[in-house]
Amino acid sequence: MDTASSTYSTHKCSKCPGDTEYHCVSCPCDLCPQCKENHVKDLQTIDHDVVSHRDKINYIPTQEICVRHPSHVYTKYCEPCQVPLCYSCSEDQSHRFKSVLYGQGQHEILDIQIAYKTKRQQHRGTIHTIRSEALFYRPVLLTGIKTDFKTCHTEFSLYQSEMLTKAQTLKHLINIVRKDFMKNVFCDFDFKHRCLKQMIEMSRHIISLQEYELRYVQPEFTFSALQFLSFTKTALPQINLTLHTSQLSMTESLNKEDVMESLSAIQITERGNRRVGNQCLLKLTSGAEFHQSLTLTGVGRCSHISCVTSDRVWVSGINNIMLTDTTGVPLHRVEDSCHSLYGLHTVNSESELIYIDWNSNINKLSKDMKTTTTFIERTDSTWEPLCVYWSLSTGDLLVGMYNDDTDTGKVTRYNQSGQLTQTIQNDNTGMGLYSRPKYITENNNGDVVVSDYDYDNESGAVVLTERGGRHRFSYKGHPSGSGLDPRGICTDPLSHILVCDGNTKTVQMLDEDGQFLSHLLIRPSGIFSPRSLSYDVNTHRLWVGSVDNNTVVIYRYITRQDALTDLNPATADVMESLSEIPTTGTEKPQQGNQCLLKLMSHPKLLPSLTVTGVDRCHHISCVTLDRVWVSDEDNLMLIDTKGVPLHRVEDSCSDYNKGLHTVNSESELIYIDWNYNINKLSKDMKTTTTFIERTDSTWRPWCVFWSPSTGDLLVGMYNYDTETGKVTRYNQSGQLTQTIQNDSTGLGLYREPDYITENNNGDVVVSDSIAHMSGAVVVTERGGRHRFSYTGHPSGSELEPREICTDPLSHILVCDSTTKTVQMIDRDGQFLSHLLIRPSGILSPGSLSYDVNTHRLWVGSLFNNTVVIYRYITRQDALTDEDTPRPDGEAMSSSTPAV
Repeated sequence: MDTASSTYSTHKCSKCPGDTEYHCVSCPCDLCPQCKENHVKDLQTIDHDVVSHRDKINYIPTQEICVRHPSHVYTKYCEPCQVPLCYSCSEDQSHRFKSVLYGQGQHEILDIQIAYKTKRQQHRGTIHTIRSEALFYRPVLLTGIKTDFKTCHTEFSLYQSEMLTKAQTLKHLINIVRKDFMKNVFCDFDFKHRCLKQMIEMSRHIISLQEYELRYVQPEFTFSALQFLSFTKTALPQINLTLHTSQLSMTESLNKEDVMESLSAIQITERGNRRVGNQCLLKLTSGAEFHQSLTLTGVGRCSHISCVTSDRVWVSGINNIMLTDTTGVPLHRVEDSCHSLYGLHTVNSESELIYIDWNSNINKLSKDMKTTTTFIERTDSTWEPLCVYWSLSTGDLLVGMYNDDTDTGKVTRYNQSGQLTQTIQNDNTGMGLYSRPKYITENNNGDVVVSDYDYDNESGAVVLTERGGRHRFSYKGHPSGSGLDPRGICTDPLSHILVCDGNTKTVQMLDEDGQFLSHLLIRPSGIFSPRSLSYDVNTHRLWVGSVDNNTVVIYRYITRQDALTDLNPATADVMESLSEIPTTGTEKPQQGNQCLLKLMSHPKLLPSLTVTGVDRCHHISCVTLDRVWVSDEDNLMLIDTKGVPLHRVEDSCSDYNKGLHTVNSESELIYIDWNYNINKLSKDMKTTTTFIERTDSTWRPWCVFWSPSTGDLLVGMYNYDTETGKVTRYNQSGQLTQTIQNDSTGLGLYREPDYITENNNGDVVVSDSIAHMSGAVVVTERGGRHRFSYTGHPSGSELEPREICTDPLSHILVCDSTTKTVQMIDRDGQFLSHLLIRPSGILSPGSLSYDVNTHRLWVGSLFNNTVVIYRYITRQDALTDEDTPRPDGEAMSSSTPAV
């Protein structure tokens, strides 16, 4: 065979044309050295398992010759002696039997490949730290040392000048001692020398890390299992990214009597660990990026989350605490935990679980989950612990306490021995700070942050005090004082405070001084009402748990800086806007309507009517300019503009206050009957046929809308078992053509679709509620891609949406039961105005229908049988005079101003 002409191929990197040398087990993918370096530093993949290709195939290419028996190779490894052995060595008595030091018994002899794999696994964490942290922080640490080194000479010049100024009256004495002083004193406190020494030590440390990487990780060097085992025994460096720097200080006075003491009182005091500021390392992303969702087994809801590792967390529900992995599989359960929905557990630096048990004692569960000990025993029956948090910075345990007799709260601090060291209860005026501390955490500056709620006044706040106990601020919602139902809280490495708000169903972000920054998450898909939070500082992932179900979603909104050499914190884009609602559109409104129509300065009121045969108006469907269908809980009536009933549907769904009917282009009524079939009533109202028969008992049709543009029927569906919703599309033959249920991340879009409509650009618009409390207007493209969810004005405030409709200018109108208004938003979800505020005669609007032929807006009352009619769109002045009397006698007698 002619080897010279043979073609050889190499594995290529999955991300670039380079040759692969590494393999990511987690992705999986092949990586070249440069892509591997980026892969292990990127926060998206920082916890991935990256190995060299030789490790992937478990190949040890080199057989090493025994130094004692040159005719044999090393095949064994003595664990007690930590030396390699050949066959002859393993027969040696010193390895076959333990010495007097160890007592009698045989040494543990391992296969060298097994020993190698075991050692590699033991030091996997060190390797990961070198790759993803040590080498990443290196440029910042070295830059800091170099900066200190350059400023040493300047610092000493200032102190020397200050000494000379203060010693003018003792000049003759200074001249005598100066040479000796400079020689014998300054040499002992050579700050410049110490900084130089630091830099040299740091450089040597980095070189040793790189040497380790080159010798034992990168595959292009000859591999030696023996060298690796020997290295791990004696030379594997302890990874410590902190170095010490120094600071000069000098006494202010210089007395004649103790001049030598004064001049030698220049001190070099240790400032602690050299740290890389998070402002230099991290920055906010443009928005919260979805990472993963998981459904937990064994809990009904996710009231509190405590991160242990990047892939393990403790989650508690109403009566248990579960350890789970990122697949949602339960790994361990705590049986004696407190039956609480608060922050009843935390994890310390030893990965031990600290939790409140059912006796209100605070217990500690060992890392191996085999031993439970009482860390703090409850001795005062008047005070009950509600929440706990272990402090990363001090090792203290913070406990939120509640007194049922006085309905007040306090925060207590315990050291690592379980001794009480501090109590925070009142502000500087003696007034109590807390009512019921539900969750507690700590910020980077030592501030104690408490999620506190007063059930008597139905109000809450995020209460923040300094470490010493001084009250700094109480945050009560955005806008200021708007009301807050605070639940889970946490802080992040940039000192932001995150809090779940039960009122707005959002996760709000504050700065360390209590200023509102943004709604980080608004009604997150899949959980809708966030209850618990936990920030993983290692992977920079935010875990968010649901109050209504057993779903946890994981987001990332902080990433690493693009360049670490810029040490100016001002360049960290910490105030980069967090987009509250995606507002990107893909189509333009119909140009014809833009030219023909315009908004009026104020909505004009037409004559109202009282509907006979219904108690209230939950839904309206226009048929002609003088006929509409109106429904309440029990009736579906066709009426004219005088409110006189013309026809009644007997089999419509009863006790139903949704959008249960619509009208197609043939003026046929399409409605949901009491069997949850979708029927069609002919135009002459003589024939009823089943258009879509219900075949799946788990899903009920909740609302319907006939699309004028496509002729399709849109149906909002609800599942009682899962408490989730979806939108289905049927063609004119009644065949299912589309299902819209989840967003791009696989999380559910809807909880309970009450009303549904379509905009001019094909967007599907749904009024989605949660038990008629806080909800949203959820908008998706025709293809099903989620565009935005509108939750009220200001953004993130509480919305109780009722019926919705759209108009020829692509505006979306929604009745809001919270504000008793009809709100107008544009097609991208931006609030425009309160079109109607508590309209006269109905006070609380519940239903809407826009007649595109007459440009009338029909508005029905939520609490009585009154319907009012408005016009707020007219033709352009160039085409017609909007004030010209119309033949149908639509003179407007009153108006309701838009805000």
